Amino acid sequence: MMATYQFKTNIQCEGCIAKVTPFLNQIKDLENWQVDIKNPEKILTIQGPAEANINVLVTEKVKEAGYQIEPVV
Repeated sequence: MMATYQFKTNIQCEGCIAKVTPFLNQIKDLENWQVDIKNPEKILTIQGPAEANINVLVTEKVKEAGYQIEPVV
């Protein structure tokens, strides 16, 4: 079963997206993801398995890439 997750980030531009891509691509089972860089909160939307550890994995990988991230609640 797939679920949708959203995070606030500081990913600002296409270059930032290119930088974070290899990190997010390391997470298996992600269906797709995108960053709305036009949104002031730079929302990262991810579709992936309905598992509790997806939030942790995504947060770790985005931080590894050098960006800030927090779940949208």
